[in-house]
Amino acid sequence: MIAGFDNPPFDRSPVDGYACKAEDITDASESHPVQLTVLEEIDAGQYSRVTVEKGQAVRIMTGAAIPKGCDCCVRQEDTDYGEETVRIFRPTGQWQNYCYQGEYFKNGTVLLKKDDKIGFIEAGILASMGVIKVKVYRRVRAAVLTTGDEVMAPGKRLIPGKIYDCNQGLLAARMKEFGAELVEVAAIEDRPQAMTAAGEVMALDWGITLQCDTTGKEDASSVGVRSHFIHPVLPEADGTTKNVFPCKVERVIEDVFSYILIVSTKEEARIRVDVTKEQWQQYQKHISGNKIWIGIDEKDVMLLK
Repeated sequence: MIAGFDNPPFDRSPVDGYACKAEDITDASESHPVQLTVLEEIDAGQYSRVTVEKGQAVRIMTGAAIPKGCDCCVRQEDTDYGEETVRIFRPTGQWQNYCYQGEYFKNGTVLLKKDDKIGFIEAGILASMGVIKVKVYRRVRAAVLTTGDEVMAPGKRLIPGKIYDCNQGLLAARMKEFGAELVEVAAIEDRPQAMTAAGEVMALDWGITLQCDTTGKEDASSVGVRSHFIHPVLPEADGTTKNVFPCKVERVIEDVFSYILIVSTKEEARIRVDVTKEQWQQYQKHISGNKIWIGIDEKDVMLLK
């Protein structure tokens, strides 16, 4: 990310007081104050086009842009707080109490680089550039599955021949330290078939578990579903039918004979759902707001190596 402008984009005052020419107040003292004519008041967020001449000043607040002709800002504590004229009791040096344009960063400065982690400091830098969105790597979604017939979950009474499972907690904590999002943490039996015996696979990208026929596919590493096999189902099917998930409708795109629905899961993954216009019109009678339920038949889940 390269800065596209100076920040701040103008010279500004770091104090509440008066902006003027330092040469006008060189001899100011308690016994012999210097009196200047106050042209106007400039508050934070305002911008003045006046040019301050010799013998003049402007009332200025912290953060306000310093007008042309000024080379210092006098603290209000060193004045009589005058409105039309102000008496100054102490000299302020040239460029004293004066913040320069580009003090934080200059136009063209490289502020963030590829692979920088976005933390609170980086978020502040982006905000200072007026940036609200940047391309990032998606957080890794992972599952921690531990095996072993000899292990028990901590918190249970230890029985003879068993030990507590420390690996699950250790690995889960370590994955979180790496920034991973855990979608599943579970223990399974000490058999290769146990991972697929229940006929379930985890679609990590979507944050959901799909039921399907896993026979002979124990070595599969990916799961796929064609978009036209994903269909909206009635809300009452949730919890009573396999592979039914609540989602949120993010966008509806109208085609000639159909609608393309872009929906998101609870993990904020985007899924495309194709429906005919008649199907969508009928379905909308059964829902309110942007909540939708989608279903995937077991036979339409593809396990891939």
